[in-house]
Amino acid sequence: MDAGMSVEQPLWRALTAYRVLTAGYALALYVHAYGEYVHPLGAGAYLAFLAVWTLATVRRVSSAERCTPPFLAVELAIALTGVLLTPVVDTQARIDAGGPTLPSIWTAGAVLGFAIRKGWRWAAGASLLVGAANVATAGGFAQDTVHNVLLVCIASIAIGYVVEVARASERTLARALRIEAATRERERLARDIHDSVLQVLAMVQRRGTAIGGEAAELGRLAGEQEAALRTLVSSGVVPGAAAPRAAGGLGPVSRAAVPPQRGGAEDPAGGETCDVRALLSAYAGSRVSFAEPGAPVPLPTAAARELAAAVGAALDNVRTHARGPSGGEAQAWILLEDEPDAVVVTVRDDGPGIPPGRLEDAEAEGRMGVALSIRGRLRDLGGGAELLSVPGQGTEVELRVPKDDQGDQRNQ
Repeated sequence: MDAGMSVEQPLWRALTAYRVLTAGYALALYVHAYGEYVHPLGAGAYLAFLAVWTLATVRRVSSAERCTPPFLAVELAIALTGVLLTPVVDTQARIDAGGPTLPSIWTAGAVLGFAIRKGWRWAAGASLLVGAANVATAGGFAQDTVHNVLLVCIASIAIGYVVEVARASERTLARALRIEAATRERERLARDIHDSVLQVLAMVQRRGTAIGGEAAELGRLAGEQEAALRTLVSSGVVPGAAAPRAAGGLGPVSRAAVPPQRGGAEDPAGGETCDVRALLSAYAGSRVSFAEPGAPVPLPTAAARELAAAVGAALDNVRTHARGPSGGEAQAWILLEDEPDAVVVTVRDDGPGIPPGRLEDAEAEGRMGVALSIRGRLRDLGGGAELLSVPGQGTEVELRVPKDDQGDQRNQ
């Protein structure tokens, strides 16, 4: 995952600001109590070094890559030196009264650095060292000293634990994103193979069997290769598309030739669009009727082509598997609708309908024409496909592509 998007970055920015502000606070305390120190010049020399160190290393605590463990060790050593130097430059009366150490609360920055960089275990170890130094400076377990030590210890351990959980969540999310990307690419390749190679092999098998002779042997080999390739393509692919309204199967489909773009235009949101009507009108013919709106129906070119390919796959199913009332090829109707939030295409035929359970059987056999060529395409566009089939009354497939999702995809 990109370091700029890491949940740790706000913590590093907060630590950077904390170090600068607490260094300034320690200097302010020193100036306010300057006359009360036994050796004010010694205290001033340490605090001057602390201020210079803090400003010079601002960039070192801006990310995990720069804030290395050796740097944190030096940071902790500077904090411990300031705590242990306090009895030398300050009066015992001020120390017994609960006066601050030389670095004051700047010391917690070193502990928090360990928490963010290395986790709660390292934070606990750094806290124990700071606590031991404070106890030694106070000459015992004074109430204020114990309170401050416990506060730093608990806060650093809690922050370290949260950072570890956040890192584990980021790794899990990154793995999930990689798996999703790989699955989408696999489905895309499977869809292309299904729409081309598998259909050619199936055709060779049918024609070879019908011709007979040596062609029959060629058809048998093509059938074996088709079965093997379907198994390879379908293994591990989970369609995950919208469930059909009624079970059924259309069997294998082939890619219909998507017509070239006509009437390209610039989309106001950015990117080229084309009129879906121009793509779908090429499917109209003697057995296919096309009804369209009177105004253009624009979609981004890639989305429009995928939608047209899904329509072509649905028509291939009609041509291959549906027979009309007279026994010939079924009649098909395409209805294009431009809704406010989506483009909807309905493909209907007057065939015999789909036998119950056919879709499930087809997917089990590796025949994923509906799952990949139709639903897979629409799912990749943020839409979906619904299938309604009544035995004896034909089949209807509704394809929906939301317009807003297309704009979101272009902006990604």
